[in-house]
Amino acid sequence: MSGGSGSSAGEGGESRLRRFQERAESLVTRTLLLGVFGTGLTAQFVKPVGDALEGKAYLGGALLSLVGYILYDQVKELTSAVRSPARALVNSSQLGNFVTDAFEARRVEISFLGYTGETLYHSLQARLEDLSHRPGTTRRVLIRILVPDFGQPMTVPSKVGHLDAPVDDPDFRKRLERQCSEYDGILSQLAARLTAAGRVRVDCEYRLYPGIPRDKICIFNRQQVLHGLYDLSVRMRLHDMGDEYYDPKGYRTDLNVWSREGVAEAAVAAWTQHFDDLWHLAKRPPWRQGTPA
Repeated sequence: MSGGSGSSAGEGGESRLRRFQERAESLVTRTLLLGVFGTGLTAQFVKPVGDALEGKAYLGGALLSLVGYILYDQVKELTSAVRSPARALVNSSQLGNFVTDAFEARRVEISFLGYTGETLYHSLQARLEDLSHRPGTTRRVLIRILVPDFGQPMTVPSKVGHLDAPVDDPDFRKRLERQCSEYDGILSQLAARLTAAGRVRVDCEYRLYPGIPRDKICIFNRQQVLHGLYDLSVRMRLHDMGDEYYDPKGYRTDLNVWSREGVAEAAVAAWTQHFDDLWHLAKRPPWRQGTPA
């Protein structure tokens, strides 16, 4: 867990450094444009300066630099609006960076659909623990996690049988269910403690969807969507259980990135609505039944 927290913090630092560099570059550009304008204007009316520069079109150059200064922000904004997301494809190991960025908002909303959510869980735990000491501007956090219904027979995850055929294994499914229950319990305890402290209200809930873990979807503040497909052919040998299993590895999954800041607003809206619909249809897990909704 400590390794995941350190990685997430490092990724968040890189994100903040990039934003600082962009602001610094913008300031330098503006300063240079104003410098050219001021020098050209001075050279037009102060003869010694004009003689030193040995130019004949100071005013024209100065006015041109002023126009460039005025248009700079507009050109920069237009370029940002029409370009594709900076990272069109990321690895699941980079999720911590997106979690860190999401927690800079006043209202944080993170939605996940996938296998067990392990690659996301460690980053969420680290960020919630940080809120106890440094809440910043965050006042509301909503976390929704959809995992498969491991109480039902499944083809994946499953045991590798004769001729590589999948064989349902209730014990393996129960093992994965306990893992999700553990993650849910830890995040829910953190959420309850933060809410009780009064500075930040946090809600975290797991629900179950039917079927195999095919898609991996992460939605951050309804502004960014990451989507990828699990490799369902991945196998793992469990020595304590003595068999080989079809067991997708989420940390190996590459994720496509869509952002409302780019050209994919419609895609973000569609994925967000799709998740909302699945969430309303999903059922509460057995370890949650009997507890207040």
